[in-house]
Amino acid sequence: MTDTYAKTQFEQVLLTSGLGALTGERYKESLRDGREVWLNGERIEDVTVHPAFKGTVDRLAELYDLQHSEGLRDVMTYVDEDSGIRLSKSYLLPRTLDELKEKYANSHAWMQNTWGQLGRSPDYMANVVVGLYDFRDELEGNREGFGQNAVDYWKHCAYNDLALTHALGDPQIDRSKSVLDDPDQGLRIIEEREDGIVVRGAKQLATLAPLSNEVLSYLSASFAVREAEEFVLWFALPMNTPGLKILCREPLGDHEWGHGHPFARQYDEQDSMLFFDDVFIPWQRVFLMHDGPLALTGLRRITPWAGYSSHIRFEQRMKTYLGVASLVADSIGVSGFRNIQEQLGEMTSVVEIARFLTLATEAQHTTTSGGLVAPVSSPAVGVYSANISGRMQEILRRIAASGMLMQPSQADLDSEELRPFLEKYMKGADGMGVDEKARIFRLAWDLAGDGFGQRQELYEFLHRGDVTRNLIGLYHRYDKSDLIGRIKTMVSAPLPE
Repeated sequence: MTDTYAKTQFEQVLLTSGLGALTGERYKESLRDGREVWLNGERIEDVTVHPAFKGTVDRLAELYDLQHSEGLRDVMTYVDEDSGIRLSKSYLLPRTLDELKEKYANSHAWMQNTWGQLGRSPDYMANVVVGLYDFRDELEGNREGFGQNAVDYWKHCAYNDLALTHALGDPQIDRSKSVLDDPDQGLRIIEEREDGIVVRGAKQLATLAPLSNEVLSYLSASFAVREAEEFVLWFALPMNTPGLKILCREPLGDHEWGHGHPFARQYDEQDSMLFFDDVFIPWQRVFLMHDGPLALTGLRRITPWAGYSSHIRFEQRMKTYLGVASLVADSIGVSGFRNIQEQLGEMTSVVEIARFLTLATEAQHTTTSGGLVAPVSSPAVGVYSANISGRMQEILRRIAASGMLMQPSQADLDSEELRPFLEKYMKGADGMGVDEKARIFRLAWDLAGDGFGQRQELYEFLHRGDVTRNLIGLYHRYDKSDLIGRIKTMVSAPLPE
């Protein structure tokens, strides 16, 4: 390690006990830890086998196994110099441009292998922890030991390849009031003890929470007013911490009627409300307290690598839209129509712009005060992604039209009595069989028709923060001084006739 923080006893233990890059089986076993997960009024004993979670757990396990596959091992992992342990490149601290490009390749492997559908892939939050490490000196200035906590936490996550969620949003009780009017609208510190703090409240929406190892809470910059210091708090906790309750939303991709939901079954990452019922947090897991302005600064500082990962995912998600839309058009014989080609061309332009934006964030990299090489971060990228995604969904619906609504299930396809009618009236163009056509349209339905597709779109629009706020911030931070000065000089004299 190249900073001034000494190795603590905690880190020394990690150097000998950490197991490094996860396998699928280790991931599944890590979720059987007694966590308190609630779904539909029932406490779930084991998320790895419950039908609401099993499909996504199994897919995540397959992705972790990819880290050890012959073709991707060196793309997705590296050997740590201190311990000789092979770690995930999601946790790599990039100190050179080449190492930043290695992180790109790793994120690309995660996102390509999930069709861009896994917004809270473990790669995303791992890169938030990279940012937390990078912000260590400023955290140390908040309170002695907090910077060391950030270094220790990065080690803890990297050496165990933890899957994380984050908890940022506050309960939607009455948004016309502040936490000073109703303290239940924010997570707050209710007691400071010699060994740590006790918190009470709730946070939403913790995506992937029931399938994560730990939660990292780090926003709270909105509570920058002087009277609300107890609401400004950054910390991390295991998901099985006593008093932490995980309430899950309705699962997506219902199989009751036999219709395949290929994306929903594998990538319903769950969104949860977290209830903190007087939860104790030891000091070693606290990173920032009582400083709203620092939290606001930190929010921008710790997210560039996660934003990089997110935009790589966005590019892959847009490519998936384009691929499915192209196959839908082929399957019903409309791909030669001029208006369809125009729509597919518009989709292609979005994919290409997304690719260029990803490359641009890397090309305009900087070296941070924490010593890491960071991709450039701009709200403009997030605003573009949030606004254009809905257009891709709309075009797919237009091309597929009513065909998205009426496709046979697998049981229909297996029915001897129905089969002749399906082959005659529901087949595709140019000799495409009814089975292939039905499966293509099921992909389209998952992306643009049912609850999974709508959830994905809502996630895309909201997960980078409020679009209006981001646009306002972008405008105010953009350096317009030279431009405004030139225009003022032009209008300071009569304009040429």
